[in-house]
Amino acid sequence: MRRYRLQIALADLQTLAEFVASRQRLAVLTGAGCSTASGIGDYRDESGEWKRAMPIQHADFLRCTAVRQRYWARSFHGWPSFSAARPNAAHEALATLRPMGVITQNVDRLHQRAGSDRVIDLHGRLDQVICMSCGTLSPRHELQDRLAVSNPWLGGARFATAPDGDADVQMTEEALAQVVVPDCQGCGGTLKPHVVFYGDNVPKARVDAAYAWVDSCDGLLVVGSSLMVFSGLRFARRAAKRGVPLALVNKGRTRADELFDLRVDAACESVLAQIAAAM
Repeated sequence: MRRYRLQIALADLQTLAEFVASRQRLAVLTGAGCSTASGIGDYRDESGEWKRAMPIQHADFLRCTAVRQRYWARSFHGWPSFSAARPNAAHEALATLRPMGVITQNVDRLHQRAGSDRVIDLHGRLDQVICMSCGTLSPRHELQDRLAVSNPWLGGARFATAPDGDADVQMTEEALAQVVVPDCQGCGGTLKPHVVFYGDNVPKARVDAAYAWVDSCDGLLVVGSSLMVFSGLRFARRAAKRGVPLALVNKGRTRADELFDLRVDAACESVLAQIAAAM
């Protein structure tokens, strides 16, 4: 396949449609841009720069009570809208196209809700909570109820929603220090959302499963990701090293622009919906 450097109009999707249609074993890698139309914010702008402060660090969460208090106070306000998000046209289109598998950097499970049944949640899932001592998993909505009971005053804070179930909460440091964070009901251990925080590693078994898809695919489609984080970038690099054709649907630049054979600089929900309809 000859190498393209294209920025095409939404009405001119034939080349991308041909790319998708000609793959018998298409793998897909998705990022935050795939879920923004569902009301879930992203972290970076179209230049790949941070829109806000970097997300919480894994080590800080584990070692510092104050960090956990701040996280769960913010999550208490961000969770309702995050959990109410529904799949958008991008998720639905990918479910219709039925690639060999979807590797997602998102933690919202919207691919599964749309009907995709071969999905690797690379960074985990926010609808679960894990005990860092005994490993017990529990539903996030149960912790929401426990937070409300332990902190009946917390609901009065003013806030604005932020990416991945976070929220910008207007609370003083003194108020945050009063937040009661529930422990594991089984062993009393520290509870953490079942996601990969910055500074932590994606479980090896999960990475190996994603590599297996990349190693057996005949095309990789990247959707809504700037690939600024290595955990996603490595799969694009792996595919390129194998000589596998790569296509991108994303607004703005990525960390791997030189790897793509075809690039569509547009909103992924619009592009993928039209491709799915055409096919």
